[in-house]
Amino acid sequence: MFVLIGLMFGFLAAIPLGPVNVFVISQTLRRDFFHGFMAGLTASILDTVYCFAALVGISQVTFNLDNHLLKIIAAGVLIVLGVRLYLQSRTYKDALPEKKETSFSPRALLGVVLLYISNPALYAFWIIVAGTVTSHFRVSRAGTSPLLFALSVGIGGLAWYFILTYYVAKYHHQFKVKTFRIIFVVLAISLFALAGYTLLSIFVKLTL
Repeated sequence: MFVLIGLMFGFLAAIPLGPVNVFVISQTLRRDFFHGFMAGLTASILDTVYCFAALVGISQVTFNLDNHLLKIIAAGVLIVLGVRLYLQSRTYKDALPEKKETSFSPRALLGVVLLYISNPALYAFWIIVAGTVTSHFRVSRAGTSPLLFALSVGIGGLAWYFILTYYVAKYHHQFKVKTFRIIFVVLAISLFALAGYTLLSIFVKLTL
C-alpha cells in the first residue's frame, strides 16, 4: 500500500513548474531526449536520497544548516541558469536531430545536483512528507519500509520526467525557431522570478 502512496508522492512532487522542471525542459530542447531524461533521472535519485534521509531522521541534522546561506547559493544558481537560457534564446537554431549536440555532457547532471543541494525548501518538503507518511500511512522509520517508500518516490518522479522529456523531444519539431526562443526566454524569466522570490524570502525573514 505505501509503495503506491510513494509512487503518487513522487509523481505529484515532480509536476509543479520549478527550477528542476525548467532545467529538464531546457536540456531536452537544447540537446536531446537523453540529456533531458538524465537530468530527470538525477532529480529522481536525489528525491529518493532526500526522502530516505528524512524518514530515518538524518536530514534533521542537515536542515539545521544556515538556511540563509543556502538560499543565497540557490538564488545564484538560478540566476546563472537563467542567464544561460536567455543567451541560448538569442542563438538557438532549429537544428535537425542528427545535427544536435549528441555527445554526453555532465552539465545535465551537475545542474540538477546544484539546484538540489542549494535549495533548503527541498529538505523541508521531504521532512514534511516523512512526517505525513509515518503518521498516516504506517511507514516505519526502521526496517525496509523507508527504503521501499523512498525508491517508490524516485520511480514516481522518474515516470513524470520520462513523460515530460518524451513529449518535449517528440513534438518540439512542430514549433518554429521564434517559438523556441520565446520558450527559452519564458523559462529564463521563470528562473529569475524564483531567484527573486528566494532572495525576498531572506529579506522578509530578516526584517520580521
